[in-house]
Amino acid sequence: MKITDVRAIILRQPTIEMIGDGSQDTVVILVDTDEGITGIGEVDSAPYVIKSIIDMPASHMACMGLKEILIGEDPLDVERLWRKMYDLSIYHGRRSVVIHAMSGIDMALWDIVGKKFGVPTGKALGGTYRDKIQAYCSVLMPATEKEINELVEKHMDKGYQGMKLGWGALGYDFSKDIALVRAARKALGPDKKLMIDIGMRWTDVKGAMRAVKAFEEEDVYWVEEPFHPDNLDGYTRLNKYTSVRISGGEEVGTLHEYRELLSRGCVDIVQPDLSRCGGLTIARKLIDLAQEYNATVIPHAFKTNILMSATLQYISTLPNAWYLEFCEQDTILRQTLTSPLFKIDSEGYVAIPKDPGFGIDINMDIVEKYRVD
Repeated sequence: MKITDVRAIILRQPTIEMIGDGSQDTVVILVDTDEGITGIGEVDSAPYVIKSIIDMPASHMACMGLKEILIGEDPLDVERLWRKMYDLSIYHGRRSVVIHAMSGIDMALWDIVGKKFGVPTGKALGGTYRDKIQAYCSVLMPATEKEINELVEKHMDKGYQGMKLGWGALGYDFSKDIALVRAARKALGPDKKLMIDIGMRWTDVKGAMRAVKAFEEEDVYWVEEPFHPDNLDGYTRLNKYTSVRISGGEEVGTLHEYRELLSRGCVDIVQPDLSRCGGLTIARKLIDLAQEYNATVIPHAFKTNILMSATLQYISTLPNAWYLEFCEQDTILRQTLTSPLFKIDSEGYVAIPKDPGFGIDINMDIVEKYRVD
């Protein structure tokens, strides 16, 4: 089998709001082969930059476009191809957005592996532990108690046992953050899990300590991305101070960065985003690294159902899996781009697909309708 094309297709809904919602646009990655099998991936990053990184012509042997690197290669050689992309893009790559582009391609390659051998990608990754996973509702934090109550009423009767409220109105004022968390706990009641995502906005560690101490009283299950990902000292100090779990890692790529995050005691919960961390090739290695540091892996997945499908396959391989992040943003691409659409059951679980690869199909009519050339 040979790779014949690598397509990076930018999709964008008509109106984009400047909020923390990555499901308003995306870049779909399609890897075509000479056997008619096409692998599907996506990247949660800057779509136009990702497309350029994939399509660009080579400057020299350490500065090549990812598509050029892969044409003619065997897509089943996933590990070797990851290393080849990493080495031949080292001038402009190694971290951040090139790793994001590699992640979407790696995702598509693992989809091909599953399809080629007629098994779910989780099986191809080394074996599975479960066929379903409990989901938590993931939405943006509104600015008022009334809006919080409306969100809880809208979603929590579906079966969710927990809700994460993030970004939105959070992270600008500690007193406001505390008030919003108290309103969220009041709306959810005492029995549902409450998670809070600060969206990397806190800068004052002592202020963060005071806020998290108040969060302890509201039984917050974890506080996600309290600081900029470069503020490792802040993470370490806050994590040592509080009994609330600290989580992060969706902005991190390659094992080099994950090792630093974990070895310094920054987080209790590590949250790889499969479309940014280096793909499934890196994420499966992170399982052992996280166990070494007694951290729990709960992937980040706030995009379309392409990322959710890959995340579900990854979760099936985790020895100890707690939750699936279930994006409940009302965006066109999340609701129409793929089939089937994932749903939670009455107890809050999502079934992990058993069809080959990721177990989804792309709605090409939606691709053509919302693509941006």
